[in-house]
Formats: sequence, C-alpha cells, structure tokens
Amino acid sequence: MDLISLLAAAGGDKSVAAVGKQLGLGGADTDSLLKSVAPALLRGLQNQVRDDSGASALKSAIESGNHSRYIDDPASALDAAGITDGNKILGHIFGSKDVSRNVAANAATETGIDAALIRKALPMLAGIAMGALNKNSNAGRDLGGTANDGGLGPLAGTLLGGGDGKVGVDDVLSLARKFF
Repeated sequence: MDLISLLAAAGGDKSVAAVGKQLGLGGADTDSLLKSVAPALLRGLQNQVRDDSGASALKSAIESGNHSRYIDDPASALDAAGITDGNKILGHIFGSKDVSRNVAANAATETGIDAALIRKALPMLAGIAMGALNKNSNAGRDLGGTANDGGLGPLAGTLLGGGDGKVGVDDVLSLARKFF
C-alpha cells in the first residue's frame, strides 16, 4: 500500500483537502501536490524503520503522539501546534531542513506549484501521514515488537515494502541525504 492509499484508508481525504484550501489550492492542485510529495514522505518513513531502533521510535511516536487528531479534526493539522508537530515529524523523517527544501523544490518543478506553498504544506501533510499511520495501526497497538520480528503489524507492507515504485522525489531525497 502506498501513502496515498494509507491516507484514504484512514479517512485522511478531508484533512488533505483542508491543507489545499488553507493554501488556496484547488482540488486538482492539492491532489498533484500530494502525489508529488507522498513518495518522499514514505521513503523517509521507510528509512526510519530499517532498523529496530527506528522502528521502535516510530512505534512510540504512533502510540503516544495523538496524531489521529489530524485525521479526526482536519483543522488541528493547520493550527500552530499542528504545524510545530509536523515540523518535528519532518525532522525525524528527512533529518534536515535542507532535505525538506529539496523535496519542496522538486515537487514545485514537478507540479508547477510554488515551492514556498509546498514548504508550508509539508509539515501539515507529515502530521496527517502520522495520523493515518496511527489510525491504520489501532493507535500503535497492532504494531507488535521490532522491525525484524514483524513488529510493524499492518504497516509492514507499506513501510518495509518498496514504496510506490515512482521514480523522482524518492531518488532526489536519497541523493540529498548523501549531501547533508
């Protein structure tokens, strides 16, 4: 399952639409933005769970972060606290602001949407993605132990699988990580 399917399964469509509306984007542009950045977000999450400590940290964040609020109450992903939380999530996913900026720049080239708007959207979308992980794992209770012993439960296919096979943002993210 890719991140967009995971969001849909969790009911995150309204939250994603709220991000688009907040940024003044129409539905088609919002969809294009999500399709452009979702592979990078997923790849960042996949990189986090490649070892037991990363999988454990993600499990802990899912269990304790109350991220489902970003799905249940879309406005919470858009307020100052939600954006602050989203920026922390991006820090864990990407490791640096420079990687996040590169993801936004690549998505801007791909979509024609201003990179500044994409940079504003990324923390909101990161929070919503964590909300989807929370919802799809029963608030982390279905995740089990470590990555090596199958501890990602229903998310294992998404997070340990090969992503969505899309070439582009994921490759830029991997390249950018080499420089930072």
